[in-house]
Amino acid sequence: MPAPNFTERAVTSIADWHGIEPPNATALRMVADLEKIMADIAALRGGLKFEDEPASFEAALLTAAAVQVTP
Repeated sequence: MPAPNFTERAVTSIADWHGIEPPNATALRMVADLEKIMADIAALRGGLKFEDEPASFEAALLTAAAVQVTP
């Protein structure tokens, strides 16, 4: 689960590492959305094993394997 004050800490970290700040309210909202995304992903941890992936994953692999690469 993300730490308290996630948005504030993320904005500070980005400013420290990259020297930029969110340019507008939309950017701040997107940073805040990351907290929910991280929590949603963390909730899935341990739920699926690789072999339990949906059938569409296998279809994607087969499609990728069929791509012809020419030098």
